[in-house]
Amino acid sequence: MDKPVDTVLEAPPAAPFVDHAVHAARRLDAAAEAKRHDAGARVGISRAHESAHLHVAGAATYVDDIAEVDGTLHAALGLSPIAHGRLKAIDVARLRAQPGVVAVLTAADIPGVNDCGPIVHDDPILADRELKYLGQPVFAVIATDRDLARRAAALAKDVIDAEPLPPVLTAREAHAARQYVVPPMQLARGDAHAAIAAAPHRLQGSFSLGGQEQFYLEGQISYAVPQEDRTLLVHCSTQHPSEMQRVVAHALGWHAHQVQVQCRRMGGGFGGKESQSALFACVAAVAAVTLQRPVKLRLDRDDDFLVTGRRHGFEFDWDVGFDDDGRLLGVDMTLIANAGCSADLSPPVMTRALCHVDNAYWLPHVDLRGYCAKTNTQSNTAFRGFGGPQGALAIEMILDSVARSLGRDPLDVRRANFYGVGERHVTPYDQVVEDNVIADLVARLAAQCDYAGRRAEIAAFNAASPVLKRGLALTPVKFGISFNVAHYNQAGALVHVYTDGSILVNHGGTEMGQGLNTKVAQVVAHELGVGFERVRVTATDTHKVANTSATAASTGSDLNGKAAQDAARRIRERLAALVAAKHGVEPASVRFANDFVEAGGVRVPFEEVVHEAYVARVQLWSDGFYATPGLHWDRERLKGRPFFYFAYGAAASEVVVDTLTGESKLLRTDVLHDVGTSLNPAVDIGQIEGAFIQGMGWLTMEELVWHPKTGMLMTHAPSTYKIPTANDCPPVFNVQLYDNANAADSIHRSKAVGEPPLLLAFSVLLAIRDAVSAVGGHRVDPPLRAPATPEAVLDAIDAVRAATA
Repeated sequence: MDKPVDTVLEAPPAAPFVDHAVHAARRLDAAAEAKRHDAGARVGISRAHESAHLHVAGAATYVDDIAEVDGTLHAALGLSPIAHGRLKAIDVARLRAQPGVVAVLTAADIPGVNDCGPIVHDDPILADRELKYLGQPVFAVIATDRDLARRAAALAKDVIDAEPLPPVLTAREAHAARQYVVPPMQLARGDAHAAIAAAPHRLQGSFSLGGQEQFYLEGQISYAVPQEDRTLLVHCSTQHPSEMQRVVAHALGWHAHQVQVQCRRMGGGFGGKESQSALFACVAAVAAVTLQRPVKLRLDRDDDFLVTGRRHGFEFDWDVGFDDDGRLLGVDMTLIANAGCSADLSPPVMTRALCHVDNAYWLPHVDLRGYCAKTNTQSNTAFRGFGGPQGALAIEMILDSVARSLGRDPLDVRRANFYGVGERHVTPYDQVVEDNVIADLVARLAAQCDYAGRRAEIAAFNAASPVLKRGLALTPVKFGISFNVAHYNQAGALVHVYTDGSILVNHGGTEMGQGLNTKVAQVVAHELGVGFERVRVTATDTHKVANTSATAASTGSDLNGKAAQDAARRIRERLAALVAAKHGVEPASVRFANDFVEAGGVRVPFEEVVHEAYVARVQLWSDGFYATPGLHWDRERLKGRPFFYFAYGAAASEVVVDTLTGESKLLRTDVLHDVGTSLNPAVDIGQIEGAFIQGMGWLTMEELVWHPKTGMLMTHAPSTYKIPTANDCPPVFNVQLYDNANAADSIHRSKAVGEPPLLLAFSVLLAIRDAVSAVGGHRVDPPLRAPATPEAVLDAIDAVRAATA
């Protein structure tokens, strides 16, 4: 008789679990890091997050922690009670009569442009004439107390008079009606249809992939405070302060220089605060300027779910041809994204999805068609990976099916398709894959985790276990780094050195817990040869560094680190020239390290040199700027060089599935991931671990459910939407960094770590699929959808059993 799942977990294979985030990076051990530190290095060293001591003490200031100015009012949003309809009237008088209500704002009260769409102008701040989804903000109540504002706003269903219209609630329904937010896209190379027709083998299939809620711990919030002479200060939890400055100015009918946006830190973002923080910033701003009083708008979790969008769910239909080894000869694929009710960032999300269908594989003939379906649901937006995970997962599912149809190990089929040399290293969008390390990286991981040996052990276990089935999968990652709009790949920074030798840094990136400010401070400390403790990074502020890009697309450290390095280097060069002239040496020979400046055999404390520079009237502050070189993109043909470089990785995951309940459990994961020459190994490993678990949640448990008739999001709170917890982490979780300096001239030859590791979680979904496949002796391809909830797993098991009966 089979043991229960928990019993199976008592003795999982592999070495004991090591908490790498606590014990710092394993690739650079403590002795090696100490040696680097003593030599003057401040990068490549594991350091705690710069705000860690504030986080654990509860002293880190978020927007809601900012002391409220006397007279602060509170806003709440009245939400559409229907998914689609014509807005006829709002009973504003009834709302104004509610206790504590000071004002009610509707679309007519917005003095400027009633739009916050980042690309297409189809996203009203407050609904005007048309209701597009259940939960759309229709009016804002401003009251003396937050609870009073919420109570009044909750009357929305009673005060909104609307004529209901039939809603379109699914991507396939919208696709059938040819209802899109932007025109369809196509990425093609060669003749996919002829290649498929001529191939020795052919497979067709479809796959349904759900969306994902960002579930940032700090919800959407903005606090607008009027300033003198028709100016406004907005504290906003946002990944894109410059975008918030722009949309607020447009909503008010003001110039950008009248609006100042600040963000010291966010309690998470994951893309959900890139464009979608705009609506809340605009409402707070319009209310504050209208009433000439400070106004705060903070959503509760339920309203946050109902108002904001999330990761796009995708539908895939595919047709492929392949040879006896599983090499893909032609790929024909349709990708349908649920964009929601407006364009938001769906066009670039689809573009990135199309550009990541290849993942780590050479695809000689492709025809990829992308559709951004318009539905009467929340407008979906950026989420860690920005479409890349959806596109890459599609090809992984296909290769898994190809391997099963041939009776081959999926890893062998993946290896047969890896990018190689010659023409086999050019992507479908015409970018050359340089520094391709995927074959070596996967080989190392397979050896380290004993993939082949465990395959045999799992086969033996499954043969003797009628109820519990184990599965194993090893999947690779190749992820392009850069915004796929070239002009977003720029950043600025300011560095100030004070006469006591302390240093203040400001840059255009935002800190959302990912350690960006820690890495930037390390870069500046390294450049000036001083201790990390001398450097402080201040709040992101549109009045300090202007026209910044969003902290997104994994570019935060790449762009802002380079800009800060540029600023610090200018100051160092001025100091070096001063010291060189004093000691009669060349400026290039002056060395800055360990809080000292050395020249001509003389070693002087850094602060003394700074004071001498001040007396000599040498400029002790500087701006810095960086623009990523070599990028170009034809958005009509989807061809060019959209990425500065690629990050690589691989993960092997083992699961056990209870075929009676559909429950699955992750037993072990081994990760080998490429972050180039790490700026901070401890932070990077933490990011890898977090991204993996977040990706696992998306693919196994985080299920979004809308009512099929009303369009109500049923999973709009922690009680109905399940995210992974510490208990869902595998008991064996081995994370290692792949030693691989970036071939591109990135900041200290590091690589981005924000988004790529999320794709490592593909291994969990495919391991579950492998376990389900074992129910039918691996003779049937399981029709497993994602997320692979117990219900989805049971559906797939039933289908496999029916096919083998």
